[in-house]
Amino acid sequence: MKVFKFGGASVKDAEAVKNVAEIIRMYQGESLAVVVSAMGKTTNAFEKLHRAFFLKEGDANQQLQEIKDFHFQILEGLFPDSKHKVYQEIHNTFVEVEWQLEDDPIGTFDFEYDQMVSLGEMLSTKIISAYLLEVGISNKWLDARDVIRTDNHYRKAYVDWELSNSLIKKVMGGFFEKEEGGIMITQGFIAATSENYTSTLGREGSDFSAAIIASALQAEEVVIWKDVEGMLNADPKYFEKTVKLNNISYREAVELAYFGASVIHPKTIKPLHNANIPLYVKSFVNPSNRGSLIDANTDSDSLVPSYIHKPGQILISIASKDYAFIAENNLSDIYRVFSEHGVSINMMQNSAISFSVCVDDESPKVDKLIKALQEHFLVTYNKSVELLTIRHYTEDIIEELLSGKSNLLEQKSRNTARFVLKKIS
Repeated sequence: MKVFKFGGASVKDAEAVKNVAEIIRMYQGESLAVVVSAMGKTTNAFEKLHRAFFLKEGDANQQLQEIKDFHFQILEGLFPDSKHKVYQEIHNTFVEVEWQLEDDPIGTFDFEYDQMVSLGEMLSTKIISAYLLEVGISNKWLDARDVIRTDNHYRKAYVDWELSNSLIKKVMGGFFEKEEGGIMITQGFIAATSENYTSTLGREGSDFSAAIIASALQAEEVVIWKDVEGMLNADPKYFEKTVKLNNISYREAVELAYFGASVIHPKTIKPLHNANIPLYVKSFVNPSNRGSLIDANTDSDSLVPSYIHKPGQILISIASKDYAFIAENNLSDIYRVFSEHGVSINMMQNSAISFSVCVDDESPKVDKLIKALQEHFLVTYNKSVELLTIRHYTEDIIEELLSGKSNLLEQKSRNTARFVLKKIS
């Protein structure tokens, strides 16, 4: 059996959903576990709704209405009969959000985020499952929270591998044993805690969901369907003249994903490597094309430079108040504060009296982090910076990409160069 993952761009409107159905039809007769993200920019929209709800930033009801309008417009393009039962199904899903908005938040920012933002995947999979049935493609819809279980580290939950593997084998594996050539539709990104609250696996975590399912079921392969021809050496939104990486190793993919390559979630590779399951990145625009292959073959790795751009960063510099050396005990205290506030470090560097980190500028988490650090350290920071990573760099490439930007921090190793940059105004 195969595991497919379709991201938001592949289901952004009615025509895109129809295209996904045609891709699935190409594989009819094969057992498929299909993992789907929220439609288009729905996750971003739900994040705005969540901030309006929790932080009172904007009009929550207006934000919700925009999300409703978007989804019902897609429904109208797929199901002309407004009495189709899927309309009531989607209405009922939105009622869950309305109930949440009626009360004050009962949990933390991250807890409330997971309960609300996760509904994007529920909406998309219900619509897609219903449309597949409408066009004669039999399938079973599954709530991923029934099979992927985590701790309660909300927004970046840690998978309970033993329990999740057992549940996936029992529920999904049992379905495929009974339904040869069956198709199961489920959600990416979301899971559930032992208390049956919704948790999420981290932004763009649908890739990871596909890998979790594939490793438990010993899938033949995983295919991530994207709007590009495969895994590129750079994001075409930020860089011109991109090159497709036809075949790279798990190791190289882990390096690129760790540094922030947007094609693959950083945690995706490990379960696939452990089970020796190949990963393809293919185009949903040209589904018959080969795409890119990620497998155990290290001979396939090239030295083509890869560029990874992470905007929306904040550079935080931490120093002891008495200008003493930053020693092991200081670093231990600093790491503990980052862990307590759930802030991941994208890059770090220390000097004799300071320790600098680059992190995603996520409020209110980072604001609270800085305040906590200021209790014991001198803290300065630069907002609106970007993190650029160049894998297999050359000095000419560095000079070209840093032109017109102020270099606030840099690191170089044998294969990788990293820079914290700010545009020169």
